[in-house]
Amino acid sequence: MKNFIIRTLTGIVFVGVLVGAIIYGPLTFGLLFALITGMSIWEFSSLINHKDDVYVNRFITTLAGIYLFLAFHLYIGYSEINPAIASGGIFIPYLILILYLFISELYYDRPNPIANWGYAMLAQFYIALPFALLNLLAFTYNPELAHLEYSWATPLSVFIFLWANDSGAYCSGMLLGKHRLFPRISPKKSWEGSIGGAILAIGVGYLLSIWFETDALIWMGLALVVVVFGTWGDLVESLLKRKLGIKDSGNILPGHGGMLDRFDSSLIAILAAVVYLYTLVIL
Repeated sequence: MKNFIIRTLTGIVFVGVLVGAIIYGPLTFGLLFALITGMSIWEFSSLINHKDDVYVNRFITTLAGIYLFLAFHLYIGYSEINPAIASGGIFIPYLILILYLFISELYYDRPNPIANWGYAMLAQFYIALPFALLNLLAFTYNPELAHLEYSWATPLSVFIFLWANDSGAYCSGMLLGKHRLFPRISPKKSWEGSIGGAILAIGVGYLLSIWFETDALIWMGLALVVVVFGTWGDLVESLLKRKLGIKDSGNILPGHGGMLDRFDSSLIAILAAVVYLYTLVIL
């Protein structure tokens, strides 16, 4: 009972902070996700450093990830009003940090430099890049003003769809779950739960389309994309934890594990949402 109360309270605070920061404006959105990016990469690097013969420079890898998010945030959100940002030079410090991660291994006599490089770059592609690309969902083109402006609806909807999917999958899985979705990696997930979660998320997408007075098919399609790729994202982290021999990625969120445990689904879902929405723009 005590664990349930702690888990519930942590969940309420977590959701409240996330929703509040996204809705309040670009400053709080940027600061929160820069912090989340840094904490997630630090956690990932710490887990990897427990492996034999592997060492990831946590400080530089984390700093690079935070900087990549902030660089994207400034470049996408403010380049139209600041020519210095529009030049793209804001990304140069990030490249310097990446160069350091590669070159520094030459000066250390570590047993497995290739693994060190690989895991450092994995942190950038698996964690830093998805969070950085969340900025593409947060800043949208306003034809009336003829420039990009911050809009909380799309980034927040990604998390709403994931939460709806988790809730629907849990309920339908408990009631109807018989056929395992991916028993080799996640024995508890079922096809019935996944389908139930998808149906609920798509229904939420329809309701959001009514609220925002936009095309229902686009929102329902976004919900489906987020659910499918979010499920794969959850399985990716499950595979990572299984290979590392751990249950939770951390304990920073009482009752919920670590940062990667909370954002595992969103990392892959954000990438898929960007591809989906920008493909619609192209077409």
